[in-house]
Amino acid sequence: MKRALISVSNKDGIVDFARGLNELGYEIISTGGTYKTLQDAGVNVIQVSEITGFPEILDGRVKTLHPKVHGGILARRTDNHLQQLQDHEISTIDIVCVNLYPFRETVSKENVTLAEAIENIDIGGPTMVRSAAKNYQNVIIVVKPEFYESVLKTLQEHGNIGPEMRLKLALEAFSHTASYDAMITAYLSQITGSVFNDNFVLAGEKVYELRYGENPHQKACFYRNMTPGTGLPDARQLNGKELSYNNVIDLQAAWALVKEFADPACVIIKHTNPCGTAVGKELAEVYDRAFAGDPVSAFGGIIAFNRRLDVKTAEKAAGPFMEAIIAPGYDEVALSVLQTKKNLRVLELPINDGEGLQLRTVEGGFVLQDPDADAIGADDLRIVTDAAPTDEQVKELLFAWKVVKHVKSNAIVVAKDYMTLGVGAGQMNRVGSALIALGQGGEKCQGAVLASDAFFPFKDTVEMAARYGIKAIIQPGGSIRDQESIDECNRHGIAMVFTDIRHFKH
Repeated sequence: MKRALISVSNKDGIVDFARGLNELGYEIISTGGTYKTLQDAGVNVIQVSEITGFPEILDGRVKTLHPKVHGGILARRTDNHLQQLQDHEISTIDIVCVNLYPFRETVSKENVTLAEAIENIDIGGPTMVRSAAKNYQNVIIVVKPEFYESVLKTLQEHGNIGPEMRLKLALEAFSHTASYDAMITAYLSQITGSVFNDNFVLAGEKVYELRYGENPHQKACFYRNMTPGTGLPDARQLNGKELSYNNVIDLQAAWALVKEFADPACVIIKHTNPCGTAVGKELAEVYDRAFAGDPVSAFGGIIAFNRRLDVKTAEKAAGPFMEAIIAPGYDEVALSVLQTKKNLRVLELPINDGEGLQLRTVEGGFVLQDPDADAIGADDLRIVTDAAPTDEQVKELLFAWKVVKHVKSNAIVVAKDYMTLGVGAGQMNRVGSALIALGQGGEKCQGAVLASDAFFPFKDTVEMAARYGIKAIIQPGGSIRDQESIDECNRHGIAMVFTDIRHFKH
């Protein structure tokens, strides 16, 4: 008689799978909650303790860690191994169906204790999975409910499973345990504050395949981190066609910026840079001003809101062609308005706390860093010019400072009345970025403020700002030529403040 060991945390579909194996002549052995589930459903099942002759002990910590289990899983079907099994009265196990304790779900709960997390670290499960995967030529290992149907159908039609499918199942098994260990590592690193360890382990769970990569000839896939917390992979798509790689990257850029603001805000992103940003009191008016910041570039962009979308705002946002909208929620009528645009991707995601570690790949490796999180306020600014900014200008400067943090370096942002007038991004020199930003703003720059993500190496940017009527500047400071820029501001009555923090974004 062939034997299948079933012990699963996720019990979706397990009754039908076990019943199908019964019908094919498999003896089912199981543990704990899985045993009860199968027994209650009328499936013929035997407890593991009847096979091992040893009860579960240590509050269930030890159930399957026994030679009669692992000998049956790991034995090759050779005369030598089979003879050893016979000598020790061990039967082979031909199918192992195991998935693991819900560690991620446990540590994602509020106020979970370290003791609770530790008890949800599975030991016997990963051991059985790895044992079966190692012996995949003789043992079928199944770790996910979505494999049940294909495994059962293949067994029903052919009586066995071929080597190619066995190897793929083994790959999924090792991936399953590797991801599990990565979750535990990430959690322990988080609570101990030990981030940059000698070995960094990254694991992801496929959310879905993307339409394509950066370009249509490139393939791409979207993955969710296996660590606690929520983010863009958890967004619900309520309308529109599938996302592409560029959509995901731009959505993240939009979401990261719009979360910066406490007041109602709208951000419009194009190629990861904000072409329009505004804050205010009423969301529809905020959208109008964000779009007016650069209506040409906004075409085909990504819109992000940090408030639930009302119908008035939805009617405006549904007008021009845009790729996607993301917000914490939508009024029912507002959503129906947006859904009239068949291809408009509409995503819903609750506002969460900040970002996790930032990872970028290079050939043969990757670099890892903390997120660029600063808490600059009015009291942190150093006034370095004869003219001091007014209280209102300080608020405008801090608004521009939040925006420039999210613009590709070299970055210059011009703002007035809590909206961007011009954004200069990603130029090889700061004057080039200033030319773009000030040129976009034009005559509207009179009385506006300007933010720079890094210091001015020369006074030329200040000279240009003065010609456009800029009244206040915020920048990190730190150049050996700072005094030149300060003197130039003094000549034109421009107030300038230093933050002592740089916001390069590569």
